[in-house]
Amino acid sequence: MNSTETEPEAPAPARAGAPARRKSLVREYAEAIFIAVLLALVIRQCGVQAFTIPSGSMMDTLLVGDYILVNKFLYGAELPFSDVHLPGLRKPERGDIVVFKYPNDESRDFIKRIIAIGGDTVQVQDGRVILNGRFIEEPYVRPGSIPAAPSGHCGYLYGCEPLTVPPGMYFMMGDNRDNSQDSRYWGFVRAEKIRGKAFLIYWSWNGDSHWPRWVRLGNWLP
Repeated sequence: MNSTETEPEAPAPARAGAPARRKSLVREYAEAIFIAVLLALVIRQCGVQAFTIPSGSMMDTLLVGDYILVNKFLYGAELPFSDVHLPGLRKPERGDIVVFKYPNDESRDFIKRIIAIGGDTVQVQDGRVILNGRFIEEPYVRPGSIPAAPSGHCGYLYGCEPLTVPPGMYFMMGDNRDNSQDSRYWGFVRAEKIRGKAFLIYWSWNGDSHWPRWVRLGNWLP
C-alpha cells in the first residue's frame, strides 16, 4: 500500500480578546520559590547574614543566645567559594565587632572586636591594651575580667611584648578578657578572612530561664 505524506495542520489563529493560557499552579509556586531562594542566597552572600552567639567571649556586649545580623556589604561582599571580596564602603576599623573565619579552622566563624589594625603596635598586660605606647580606654570590657592590680605575669603567645600588626592584618580580642580565645593565642586575622560587621541583635534567648531577653531585642551594636 502506498502511503502519502500530509502537511501538518496549521494552528488556528487566536481569537481577539481570548485570555492567554495561564501557567499551572505548580509551576507558579515553583518559580516563586526559586526566586525567593535565589534572592535569599544573594542577600546572605552579599548583604546581611544572621549568626548566633554560642559562647561568652564577648560578654557583656553579646550574650550566649543572642542572634545578630552581620553587614557583609560594608567591607565588600564575598564572592562564593573564595576569599575574594568586592569593593566595600570602608575598611574594618578599630572597635568594630566583626565575624571572621577562625584562623586555626576556617570552617568555623568567630566573632571578636578589632583592637589594632595594620601598622599599630599593640601590647596586652593583664587583659588591658597598650596601643601605640598608650593604655586605651575600653568601656566595653566586661567588668571584673581585668584584674584590679597588675600581676606582672603574661601567659599569652602574642602581645606580651610590643607587637607590630602587619599591613592588611588585624589583632582581635573578646570583651570578656579572661574567657576569650583571641589574637593573644592564635595571632592576626587577614583582611580577606573578615566576613562582615555585626550591627544588630534581632533576637535573644536565655537558655537558663528558657525565656526571651526582651530588653535586648533591636539593640544596635556600635
